[in-house]
Amino acid sequence: MSDVAVKQARPKKKSEFLRVLKELTKNKLAIAGICLILLEVLLAILAPVIAPYDPLLMNLSETFQRPNATHLFGTDDVGRDLLSRILYGARYSLSSGFLAMVFGVVMGVIVGSVAGYFGGQFDNIVMRILDIIQALPGMLLLIVLASMLGGGFLNTIIAMGFGAIAGNARMIRAQILKERTSEYIEACQSINCSRFRIIFQHLLPNCISPIIVGASMSIGNYVVLGSSMSFIGLGVQPPTPEWGALLSDARNYIGMFPHMVIFPGLCIAITVLAFNLIGDGLRDAMDPKLKH
Repeated sequence: MSDVAVKQARPKKKSEFLRVLKELTKNKLAIAGICLILLEVLLAILAPVIAPYDPLLMNLSETFQRPNATHLFGTDDVGRDLLSRILYGARYSLSSGFLAMVFGVVMGVIVGSVAGYFGGQFDNIVMRILDIIQALPGMLLLIVLASMLGGGFLNTIIAMGFGAIAGNARMIRAQILKERTSEYIEACQSINCSRFRIIFQHLLPNCISPIIVGASMSIGNYVVLGSSMSFIGLGVQPPTPEWGALLSDARNYIGMFPHMVIFPGLCIAITVLAFNLIGDGLRDAMDPKLKH
């Protein structure tokens, strides 16, 4: 059987990206979420240009200022401008969430794809290891990994991404198990396609939709996790401006100076909401019931 026969045997995915994009543009909430994230990314990129002050510059004569014309978001306990710190903090919070998602998805897809395709004893061993990982409370596992690796931006990303491998691997494995007996896979095997090519060129494109939806919604969770780790001192280390670290700095002054908590907290909440809206929109756009 030739390559032409294999292509004919595969399910048709003509203009799948365009179809999903078209459906997504009909969802006003998803578009709102995309606009919010793009705005945050733009502000983070342009932080050196639009931030009114150096985020690390301390001015003890201007401590605990409430929002005013000079400091729109006020200042903290050592006189640093909160607006500038939030703008720079967006770089760390957004990038840590995105990179942790990429790390967890890539590793999970590789592990789940290989385990689902080969099956047998190898699959059993991989699944039992994943069972052990998932048996541990997520936050406890994250704290243990962060403690072992040490604090810092890169180590926090690795710790968060490692905790997501098991869930992503299970999800893609379930899809692979359903697809691997399809006719187009049998056609690929009949012409001696390599296992690597079958998995990553033929199987994954037909199984990736749930991963895309899950990944888009998980970025918000990673932003919260990264902020939580910084809040307890295991994430991005002071004086680096990160939203969780800003909340940690402000926890002793929440009663008298609530602005120090409100603005970083709002940024985290808006980011999580935006990613959830995008994820919901992608889920609806990729719903198999909408396919013709």
